[in-house]
Amino acid sequence: MTSAPSEIRKSLPVGVIAERRRIAHPWQEYKWLPVAVIPGAGPVDEWIEVGKGDNFVRYHIATLAVELFRVETEAYKANLSNPRPAVYVVLREPEDEDDPVIRAVFATVSPYEAQDYMDTGEDIVEAVTMPDDMIAWVQAFIDMHHEDIPFKKRKRKNFKEEERIFGKELSPVEKRFFDPDKLN
Repeated sequence: MTSAPSEIRKSLPVGVIAERRRIAHPWQEYKWLPVAVIPGAGPVDEWIEVGKGDNFVRYHIATLAVELFRVETEAYKANLSNPRPAVYVVLREPEDEDDPVIRAVFATVSPYEAQDYMDTGEDIVEAVTMPDDMIAWVQAFIDMHHEDIPFKKRKRKNFKEEERIFGKELSPVEKRFFDPDKLN
């Protein structure tokens, strides 16, 4: 049995470490940021405090699966070619004011997937340093599954040969390019 090209090939649980940092802001007392990941971490039922400083507290808030897909190897290569390869972590603010707990919702090593979350502007998306053993794991996946696909430039259609659709009348500009006698 062969697998589909987009099938998940590898998955690795990673613990998400988030930091609650006190900030000087008139409307906001603190800010949440993902700051690290722990490859191979076990599940957490309740947050575990892992560090503390003068203005911050760090918690292991969740364990998420980082999934690698065969068709995404180009994105993983782009990530590993950076001076600081990253795991992109997505945190989501609570929608209900009565539930002030932030949630970790996604982790990926694809900068392209992370960009999709950044585009919404609703989530906290941060790149955290990818641990060395995770870099080796991603590189091994790339070595096993990556195929260079040559770029193929599309040919443009000839504007004069395009069909009229929906029975619209030709505009004066279009009449200069189309021969109305050749149209249906």
